[in-house]
Amino acid sequence: MISTLDLSQLPNAAALQRLCVSLAALDAVNSPDPEFRYYTYNPQWDENEAVFEMSDGEGDQMLVLFRPEGCVINGFLHEYDQPDKAQITRGLPDAFDEFIFGEPVNSIGTTFCAWYTPAHGWQTGVVENEEDGSEELLYIFDNDPATYADWANEYYLDEIEREPLETEAVAALYHHEPLTKTAALTLNHELQDWLQLEADLTEIGYPHTLR
Repeated sequence: MISTLDLSQLPNAAALQRLCVSLAALDAVNSPDPEFRYYTYNPQWDENEAVFEMSDGEGDQMLVLFRPEGCVINGFLHEYDQPDKAQITRGLPDAFDEFIFGEPVNSIGTTFCAWYTPAHGWQTGVVENEEDGSEELLYIFDNDPATYADWANEYYLDEIEREPLETEAVAALYHHEPLTKTAALTLNHELQDWLQLEADLTEIGYPHTLR
């Protein structure tokens, strides 16, 4: 299980960013209405910066900032006490300071933090509380398409009549295969607004051949 106590299964920054694009693209297919998406990705957060966001709509959030120096993850779970931020960010590279200590992270809160640089790999500061909830958010980064399929089948299909997602269909997006209309309908047969999906995928930066 991936957590701040064991980050060994987390992909490196480049692989994680690629995965984040896939997750955002999958959510764009599964939830045509952006308001209800769980995972989003903004490749133009700022100059030389991209941000992946997880938000459950109930207060839990995870932001991942990607920069040329690497990446940093900020997690917040409302049911957990916030630790001393100075401790859990001890050793944080200067390149990530503005993000972690500025907005919107400062207002969201921080229950766990981890960062990656090519020189040192994945690191954390001082983890004072082993129960920081990090495994509840980081598990999606195991690079296994079945993990997303299982989660989406519960999150998106719980109260609607849609066919369950097949792992193979999800795997195609994990491999960044260009999304076709046929492939999109395999994931969500209720899709209708192709212009919206095309715009979403283009904004995310995921390859497609919807036209």
